[in-house]
Amino acid sequence: MRFLTVYKPAKPEGTPPTPEEIARMGQLIEEMTKKGTLLSTEGCLPSAKGARVRLKDGKITVTDGPFTEAKELIGGFAIITAKSKDEAIALTKHFLEIAGEGESEIRQLYEQSDFA
Repeated sequence: MRFLTVYKPAKPEGTPPTPEEIARMGQLIEEMTKKGTLLSTEGCLPSAKGARVRLKDGKITVTDGPFTEAKELIGGFAIITAKSKDEAIALTKHFLEIAGEGESEIRQLYEQSDFA
């Protein structure tokens, strides 16, 4: 099963990681890639460089960043593979131990077999 994990850090947006944090995250990414549990991962630039596009009542609006609700800002994502939701939770707990305070949302992704 594949899962999308979305990370929302507790640090203020745009806070750069320390060299130690970069090294620890690099080790985690290498470890998970070798095990085959990490399929893809990326960090997000600050919301000032982004936009929100919304369709409501047939009208599309575009709001340029930065966004004020810091607790809702996405710092990055990963697509992982796990045998179960419990395993995905365990992998995400390990990620948070390396990444630091914040929260991650885990969502299982559809597979082609779900539509058969």
